[in-house]
Amino acid sequence: MTGFPDSQIWLVIALLGLGTFLIRFSFLGLIGDRDMPEWVLRALRYTPVAVIPGLVAPLVLWPAATDGQPDPSRLVAAAVTLAVGGFTKNVLAAIASGAATLYLMLWLVG
Repeated sequence: MTGFPDSQIWLVIALLGLGTFLIRFSFLGLIGDRDMPEWVLRALRYTPVAVIPGLVAPLVLWPAATDGQPDPSRLVAAAVTLAVGGFTKNVLAAIASGAATLYLMLWLVG
């Protein structure tokens, strides 16, 4: 189907698996028992702040449910989530209010 022999596909899968293992092992196996420098720990604190918007933004701006067209329900829910999170500094309250707003807007707007 793909035009590639099975052996070549399995070789690529094995090499990707090995590469993934080596990347993770470099952190967990080689330096996992050592104290990390303060500047690395400071930079790692920002990882969730960088990853979560990267995961959520495409779902808000180009949702699959609307064939990639932004809709008011998701935009309002994102705005409410940001506002509640900014005011309360509570992640769970922000997520719950955003979810409630999304469901309410989908019920009202359709």
